[in-house]
Amino acid sequence: MAAVTNKTGKPLSIPLPRGKTLHLGPRKSGQISAHDIDHPGLKKLVDAGAIEILAEDSGSTGAEGGGTHGRGPTPAHTAGRGGRRSGDR
Repeated sequence: MAAVTNKTGKPLSIPLPRGKTLHLGPRKSGQISAHDIDHPGLKKLVDAGAIEILAEDSGSTGAEGGGTHGRGPTPAHTAGRGGRRSGDR
């Protein structure tokens, strides 16, 4: 996977292969497949300075920051549901 960051102050619709589109808000980032990096539409936006692509090492399978987006709050939310109040009464 590779991380794509919108460097502009405006939302972008980024064309991807197979007719797909990645929508990124201002200064937001998303992930794309490593095969999609060579797509001409992406290269055009990189050359214009509108986006930045950071390719992640294939050796780090989510152990670094790659696969943690959106997963952090889940354990805290699950832990917050524990039925302590009903058990104390």
